[in-house]
Amino acid sequence: MSGRDPRPATSVPAVAASPVSDDELRELAGKQAALGEVRGAPAPDPVNEPMIRHWLAAMGDANPAYLDKGLAPPAMAQVWTMQAPRPGARDRSPVDDLLAALDAGGYTGVVATNCEQTYHRYARLGERLTPATRFTDLAGPKRTALGVGYFATWNVTWYGDGDEPVAEMLFRVLKFRPREGTREDRPPYPLQPAVNQDTAFFWEGAKSGELRIQTCADCGRLRHPPGALCPRCRSSRLTYTVASGLGTLYSYVVHHHPPVPGRETPFVVGVVELPEGVRIVGNVVDCPPGQVEIGMALRVTYRPMDDRLVLPMWAPEEP
Repeated sequence: MSGRDPRPATSVPAVAASPVSDDELRELAGKQAALGEVRGAPAPDPVNEPMIRHWLAAMGDANPAYLDKGLAPPAMAQVWTMQAPRPGARDRSPVDDLLAALDAGGYTGVVATNCEQTYHRYARLGERLTPATRFTDLAGPKRTALGVGYFATWNVTWYGDGDEPVAEMLFRVLKFRPREGTREDRPPYPLQPAVNQDTAFFWEGAKSGELRIQTCADCGRLRHPPGALCPRCRSSRLTYTVASGLGTLYSYVVHHHPPVPGRETPFVVGVVELPEGVRIVGNVVDCPPGQVEIGMALRVTYRPMDDRLVLPMWAPEEP
């Protein structure tokens, strides 16, 4: 991989957003794939101790080896090159125009389906990583539980000093056409969660005004997000506990950019620590972003997003 010669980001032509047919989408996907690996700008900041320290605290990782040896946790690869929201020009990639064309074609719903990362080595303190993006595949149209859509797949490689690959990520999303014709003529919320046999109880609880946390029927361990097996005793006998609905804000981000279908920016996404011993991710609402702070007391509130989906969100707990 180190022998590749990724093209600069300026080689990606901007494509005007306009309604497109399925054939045009496939043709555009072929052109974007033919661009190969397109290199973006180097990270604005070098790998540094403060960011690593914040990451370790947020993840609850007490391993001292990273900072002792001057290394970054491998899963931080994307952190160093994420672009801050700013007006004007931004680095383009082979993915941008294809996603814009899908939006123009009515495929405005989006849900991430899988992400696979490969680590070649640790990023070192002081080096600047450079991302290179390669669009690989557009599959569809396919009929899914969310609606008819396309699966778009791309790869990002982060290069370190000396053009040596540090990490790779395969990322795939489903871009789908939200269903129409709900009972109250309310448009479907475009960011539909993936509901399966392991998570259905959680979403059914939200509709009933209950915050349900998966619980092992054998050892009693609580777990969120839900899974098929207990991580402690490996039992598949699972039930749930109804949480109190109270929590403390453990960590949060204010999302400004890029635009998110169905949401107005800025909005706050928080990690809420429950007294039951688990953490849950959700939007913090009924509070201006500038007044949100770590440690604030929160209570769950349930917001209907369309005729079928109710999302648990978090509002400040009144004193």
